[in-house]
Amino acid sequence: MHFSIPETETRAGDGGAAYVAYNIHVNGVLHCRVRYSQLLGLHEQLRKEYGANVVPAFPPKKIFTLTPAEVEQRREQLEKYMQAVRQDPALGASETFNSFLRKAQQETQQIPTEEVMLEVLLSNGQKVKVTILTSDQTEDVLEAVASKLDLPDELIGYFSLFLVRQAKDGAFSFVRKLQEFELPYVSVTSLRDPEFRIILRKSYWDSSYDDDVMEHRVGLNLLYVQTVSDIEHGWILVNKDQHRQLKSLQEKVSKKEFIRLAQTLKYYGYLKFDPCVTDFPEKGCHVVVSAGNNELNFQVRLPNEQIKEGSFKVTRMRCWRVTSSVPMSNGPSGSSPGKSEVKLELAFEYLMSKDRLQWVTITSPQAIMLSICLQSMVDELMVKKSGGSIRKDSPDASREPMAKLSSKLTSVSLRGISHCSSASDVGANDFHGNYAFEGIGDEDL
Repeated sequence: MHFSIPETETRAGDGGAAYVAYNIHVNGVLHCRVRYSQLLGLHEQLRKEYGANVVPAFPPKKIFTLTPAEVEQRREQLEKYMQAVRQDPALGASETFNSFLRKAQQETQQIPTEEVMLEVLLSNGQKVKVTILTSDQTEDVLEAVASKLDLPDELIGYFSLFLVRQAKDGAFSFVRKLQEFELPYVSVTSLRDPEFRIILRKSYWDSSYDDDVMEHRVGLNLLYVQTVSDIEHGWILVNKDQHRQLKSLQEKVSKKEFIRLAQTLKYYGYLKFDPCVTDFPEKGCHVVVSAGNNELNFQVRLPNEQIKEGSFKVTRMRCWRVTSSVPMSNGPSGSSPGKSEVKLELAFEYLMSKDRLQWVTITSPQAIMLSICLQSMVDELMVKKSGGSIRKDSPDASREPMAKLSSKLTSVSLRGISHCSSASDVGANDFHGNYAFEGIGDEDL
């Protein structure tokens, strides 16, 4: 997640006096609007809890009214401060930081704390209605959904809530995974578009975790409906013979056997993205990208209409970054992500052969979700490497749920969206370093 402050606003205070408000954007979309004094209060609280040597330097107070140039300088300094706090494993995951952002989000959208009904979709379109507070954070909502479904506590870490855009045919276009610093009800309602929904979906990539989920009836059912949905939407490739076998298992309601067969199929467990454009193997190629099995799979349509397929392993990506050609939201609160005038790109540096790195760029409104997928793949690899687990009931106290761990690992350290138009313009702070990167020899290619 990247925090930016692309603009300021001059607003009237309660007493009529004007003040400067800083619009904090998360991944290019307005999250909240805050004053300098509020950010200073956050800084002082963080210093009190973590010490002055841990917390980044904060822009100093000014005695006199700021000139326009000084307002711009302070905006840049506050943006760097927020990014530095978020990138620190301790500060960025702290309850102080996240609760500040949740409160500011609720105040900005002017949504009072009250009991509401929230609809969360399952992969098959089934609606799960939960009674929550508008001020409930992502973890609270996830637990409420799990409770409504009778999903055991130890399996909650295997699932996440995602913000999606639902097409008329029922297919889902993934926007992002809901984070710990936001209020799901506020996030989805502030978009003011009924196409945006919240969906429950498994959050892991390694299909060996399916065994844990299938131990329980509800976990099995959730995995089953997701698998059926992915097949129906063409995310998993099925030939006629396999389709006949799957249909037979469906008729027998043999859910485990159905999933076992699906696990052997191409693109099982992958997340498929909307058609977009890439510069690989040449500029302007149309591509369908799928994320799964620790890779990005490309189905590229070349200028001569020939289709070529290839995969980029996450362990061979040295780093990646997301860039936008213009700020995503300079308009009113609730601007929709992925508007047509915005050009979002994901670029990754890939080890093509021994000692040969090459940048590959994907231009897509879903670039942020692609980056989140890469980050979570790296996190999962690092968790497995360290002997960690997703289960809440793990006997090893050091093993934390994946949702908690991903924000604490330093595998993806510098999260950023740079407001520039070309890869060469991006500064060092926009890189996502990859600790799972593996150097390989020519014989491995």
